[in-house]
Amino acid sequence: MNCENGATKSEQILVVGAGLMGHGIAPLFASHGYKLTLADIREDILSRALNRIRENLLLLNEKGHFDSGKIDSTLERIATTVNFEAQAHEADLVIEAAPEDLRLKQNLFRRLDEYCRPETILATNTSVISITEIARAARIRNRIVGTHFWNPPYLIPLVEVVPGEETSPDVIEKTLNHLRKVGKHPVRVRKDVPGFVGNRLQHALWREAISIVEKGIADPETVDEVVKKGFGIRLPVLGPLENADMVGLDLTWAIHDYLLKHLEASPSPSALLRDKVQRGELGFRTGVGFRKWSNKEAERTRKKLIDYLLTRCESLEDP
Repeated sequence: MNCENGATKSEQILVVGAGLMGHGIAPLFASHGYKLTLADIREDILSRALNRIRENLLLLNEKGHFDSGKIDSTLERIATTVNFEAQAHEADLVIEAAPEDLRLKQNLFRRLDEYCRPETILATNTSVISITEIARAARIRNRIVGTHFWNPPYLIPLVEVVPGEETSPDVIEKTLNHLRKVGKHPVRVRKDVPGFVGNRLQHALWREAISIVEKGIADPETVDEVVKKGFGIRLPVLGPLENADMVGLDLTWAIHDYLLKHLEASPSPSALLRDKVQRGELGFRTGVGFRKWSNKEAERTRKKLIDYLLTRCESLEDP
C-alpha cells in the first residue's frame, strides 16, 4: 500500500458501516492518502473497528507488506462518527457497507442522496442485491453504483463494479479510477443481476457441493478435499472459460450434453441446509455446521486462510 500514487489532498471518502467489510475497506483508502470518515450507529462498534484496523496493519507489517512508519499516519486519516450527515456533504465518494438488508440500504441511500452534493458518487458494497433496487428510493439515481469488495477487502484484489439501470457511464469510470488508485483489481460487470458474477459462480458450486452431501455421494470432508486438492489448485491461473478453451469446446459440449441433466438445479435452498439452520448448526460460531469445529480448529482455519492470502494476493503490491 503506497500513498504516493493515491488520492489528491482534496479527495474524501465516507464509509458507512464499520463491521466485517467496512473496517477492511477503510484502511485501503486511508493508506493511499484519502481522508476518510468511518460511520456506524454506536461508538463501541467504531472503537472495535479501529482496533481491528490497527491489528491488520500490524499483521501486514509483520509479513513485509506494509511500512511500519505509515501505520500511524494511516490511522490518523481515519475519523469516526455516529452521525454521518455533515461528513456526507464533504465526501467525494461514499461506500455503504451495511448489512445485507434491502430496506436498510434503500433508506441509507435515500438519506445519502439528501445530504451529499449532487456530484458525489454513492457506492454500495452489497454482494448480491440488485443495485437498481437499492437505488429505488433515491432522487439522483445515476450516481449510485455497486462496488462489491471481497472479504477480507484489504487482501483480496477483486472489486466488482456494477451499474444500476440508471447509473451514468462517467460514474462507472470514476469509480474504477478510485479503486485502481488504491491498488484494487476492479472489473466492470455489464448487467445488474442478483449475485453479479462472483457470487453466481461461487453459489452454483456451493449448491452442488451441498447436494452431493445431501444425496450421500460423498461426505463434507471429501467434497472439500476434491476442490482444494483438485481443480481448485489451478483456478488462480486458469479460469473456467480458459479451461474450456484449453480442453476444447467440442469436449466441453459433449460433457455438458451428458452431465448437466444430472446436476442440482433446484431454485430453492437445500432441505439439508434449511434443517441445519433450524437446528442452530451454523458453522464456526456454533461449533457445528456441515462439519464439527472446536474453537481451536476454527481459529486455525481462519489463520490458514489469512496466511495464504498474505502470500498470494497482488492487492498488497503498490499500484
